[in-house]
Amino acid sequence: MTGTDTAAEPVELPDGGTVWRRVVHTPLRDGTVLVADLYTCDEHPAPGPVLLERTPYGRRQRRGSDGLDRHGVPIEPETQAAFFAEHGFHVVRQDCRGRGGSEGTFVKYLGEAHDGYDTVGWLAEQHWCDGRVVTTGVSYSAHAQTALASLSPDHLAAMFIDSGGFASAYEAGVRMGGAFELKQATWAFQHAIQSPAARADPVVMAALTSQDLKAWFGAMPWRRGASPLRAVPEYEDYLLDQWERGPFDGFWKQLGIYGRGYYDAFPDVPTLHMVSWYDPYVRTAVENFQELGARKSSPAYLVIGPWTHGARSDRHAGDVDFGQTATLDGSLAPDYLEFRAHWFALHLDGARPGDYPKVQYFLMGGGTGRRTAEGRLDHGGAWRTADSWPPHKADTVRFYLRERGALTRQEPAAGVDKYLEYDYDPADPVPTIGGQVTSGEPVMVGGAFDQRTDEQVYGSRPPYLPLSSRPDVLAFETEPLAQDIMVAGPVTVRLSVSSSAKDTDFTVKLIDVHPPTPDYPNGYAMNLTDGILRARYRDSYEKPEPMVPGEVYHITVTAPDTANLFAAGHRIRLDVSSSNFPRFDLNPNTGGTEAGARRRVVAANRVHLAPGAASWLTLSVIRTDDAG
Repeated sequence: MTGTDTAAEPVELPDGGTVWRRVVHTPLRDGTVLVADLYTCDEHPAPGPVLLERTPYGRRQRRGSDGLDRHGVPIEPETQAAFFAEHGFHVVRQDCRGRGGSEGTFVKYLGEAHDGYDTVGWLAEQHWCDGRVVTTGVSYSAHAQTALASLSPDHLAAMFIDSGGFASAYEAGVRMGGAFELKQATWAFQHAIQSPAARADPVVMAALTSQDLKAWFGAMPWRRGASPLRAVPEYEDYLLDQWERGPFDGFWKQLGIYGRGYYDAFPDVPTLHMVSWYDPYVRTAVENFQELGARKSSPAYLVIGPWTHGARSDRHAGDVDFGQTATLDGSLAPDYLEFRAHWFALHLDGARPGDYPKVQYFLMGGGTGRRTAEGRLDHGGAWRTADSWPPHKADTVRFYLRERGALTRQEPAAGVDKYLEYDYDPADPVPTIGGQVTSGEPVMVGGAFDQRTDEQVYGSRPPYLPLSSRPDVLAFETEPLAQDIMVAGPVTVRLSVSSSAKDTDFTVKLIDVHPPTPDYPNGYAMNLTDGILRARYRDSYEKPEPMVPGEVYHITVTAPDTANLFAAGHRIRLDVSSSNFPRFDLNPNTGGTEAGARRRVVAANRVHLAPGAASWLTLSVIRTDDAG
């Protein structure tokens, strides 16, 4: 394949330097042409490795996830490109199909495998490329990396995959536990406004910008022609295509959204997987790290910080502060640019640096519990390293759910622990307060928050009480801890449940309950991680089966991994319910599909606690001999 380049032009940088930029055009196998910017140090560059980033957000647009430099200045695309050009790379930032200057029709996720593969092959043929292509990028640009890797491109040399790179979109990113993640709806709406159709037609733009998205969330489920995306049918179609496909069928095994099915095809190259505790892609990063590390001879690495999606320059997530060392900047490296440049330099030539830590993770907790000057809870934390995930020096510990709301190491007692029952009404769901959410604005935001409603929380209403006060939330908590407990790894909940309905949901949320202080006289219930399971998928995502009303089932609800120090005096709490809206769509409890359902019924749900039908929380607890 050949493309058409424009003449190189100098781009002046804020520091007075110059980088050369030219526009390059990459023809794909179907004749579509993608547009990219090529940045080099010299007007006529000699062959060198190429650093590729593919984006649907505009190749010259800055994103918040680009972060800050060591001086706290936002990193602009040209500044980033110049930095890597100075470190020996030719930098290519490409618009995905149907976005920015590229031709074709944009279809979220599903076109990136072949387009990325063709791009890597084309780059390797250019006179300014030495045959090596490395990839980088956050979120969608991370998904694009694992998508092209699934086709085993010959010239891929390393991947830095940040906050994405689907292991299975069905289980993290689009769905979780069979429920649909409604960040897909807010993302579709936000980016429909930036679509070529909206930019080209003021009527389409006006139709979109006049919509009240919060009001539409109160009118779910959406249907074709009855949604805020009606003016851009292609966006409405791809969203509803995902939403309507409940079972795990061939749709979810497609290239680009199911790395798990293609791991053996991934090139044997070094990979680094970065993510945040309050990010939807924790499961994705952990699985990709574990699987590629086990299957390939090249090293895989995992980095997990206490941030929201891509916000590695922030020391806080939501309403909680994690301390001065929480940022990547100044802790793991001077800044994100230096962190990546150092990693690429160590691995690009096939080196196996023995002293580079396999896992770097932030253990949240250990702060004062007081309010910071910025008005946030001081939860604190510290960076730790490990040789594996979860860390080797961790034991699986079981905490049993007890009838009076206790969470104990002691097993339930006959005649004391029976069951707890509540009504789940889809018309009155439990509101989402923070969590592993991205792209949810203006309906929801991610991060750590006190699990108490207020006027900022969608679906809340006066008198704004704690979620634990709701009759449809079962809260189980330990006594105040006598000593610190450090948790790092998976979070799973085995529930024995029954329902009056043919189908319903069960949700779990792990919480660190801070004791009362003068700043927080009612304490502070800080969310760590949460999960959900749609009961008809209890045995199989591929073959859902309705429940028999009244029959007891043993189900496992998995929440994304976390790492937290539950300090002495704190309590470990687990909340169990049947909704977490608007993070997840609502189960109508009828046994029918949730997408397009027009009927809803109230489900009487039970969580059983007795011996023989016990329910418990399992955590990965670090042994005290690994306190370093």
